[in-house]
Amino acid sequence: MTSPVRALWDAPEAAPPPPRFVWRDAVLVGAVVVVAPLEALLRPDVPWRWLWAVVLAGLAVTLLWRRTHPLAMLTIALVVGTAVGLAVGSDPQLFTTAYFLVLLYALFRWASGRGMIVGGALVALGTVLSLTSSGTTAGDVIGGIAVAVATGSLGVALRSRARVRARDLEQARLAERVQLARDLHDTVAHHVSAIAIQAQAGSLVVAKDPAATAEALRTIEAEATQTLREMRAMVGVLRAEAAPLAPTPALADLQTLAAADARPEVAVLLRGDSDAVPSPVAAAVFRIAQEAVTNARRHGRGVSRIDVDVRVDADGLRLAVDDDGRVAASTPPGFGIRGMQERAALLGGRCEAGPRPEGGWRVTAALPRTGWGA
Repeated sequence: MTSPVRALWDAPEAAPPPPRFVWRDAVLVGAVVVVAPLEALLRPDVPWRWLWAVVLAGLAVTLLWRRTHPLAMLTIALVVGTAVGLAVGSDPQLFTTAYFLVLLYALFRWASGRGMIVGGALVALGTVLSLTSSGTTAGDVIGGIAVAVATGSLGVALRSRARVRARDLEQARLAERVQLARDLHDTVAHHVSAIAIQAQAGSLVVAKDPAATAEALRTIEAEATQTLREMRAMVGVLRAEAAPLAPTPALADLQTLAAADARPEVAVLLRGDSDAVPSPVAAAVFRIAQEAVTNARRHGRGVSRIDVDVRVDADGLRLAVDDDGRVAASTPPGFGIRGMQERAALLGGRCEAGPRPEGGWRVTAALPRTGWGA
């Protein structure tokens, strides 16, 4: 076999697979059973019309399994029809025979590659036998071949369209899962890190300062409550249930990172016209800053201050998050940095993270104004 033929021979069945039963097929079978004898009654000039009406009505049941067994159903219809035609010396001239095209369409729409090749060969063989054993003219054969080719092409086209659509849906599902994973990491991880820090602080002062321990426990309770709320919202989205609505984070929400009781201290500085920043850009900046602050608290050693600086100017928006701690030499890059870089890239910008020459860690993001609108 040549390469194209071998590739077609090895082609699998259509994906996604067909439904096992469609009510339209049952309606079509009922229509054939009614129309075939009615046409035989109204066309007395057709030879062997009652025999062909019975044959066509009996073969109509193949339509019920044309999707799940396309080659077998087409083979049954062709073999029986050709055998009867050879026996009586006449082709079926009833218009009801047109439903055979539905079987041919199903072959190229649902069958495997070898099924399409074998079925096409059977159709070609039946055409040759019809030409040599009856009074069929060459023009009729050419017209029949043209109709068969058009029917098969339609099946192949819709098969390809369904495959492309299924691939697009799968890519959309993958992108949605990546987005959910990014949001889960950026939101829940932030609160869990705060819980861990407060728990460590509370364990250090439990014997010396019970009031501070109680305050740490209240903070842990608040963070845990917020974490559960956001987790329920995400699970609700995944289960297609109504999730509680919450406003999209804005640049002003960056001040929530600088809670008075948070340690280490977080200082937020907003410069420029923050109201001109579109909500998708502001939400991305908030998540990047939130993740940067979380990483500084979680991985930085000896961090006493974290500075969050946001500047909006004619070129776009620039974000810088700096801490004054010591970077752990063995800390591998995780999903947080990757998520920050992906958020910036989706908006046509870039995000970088690394140690500062003077010590500590810096996260920077630059988002261009291109596409923000007037």
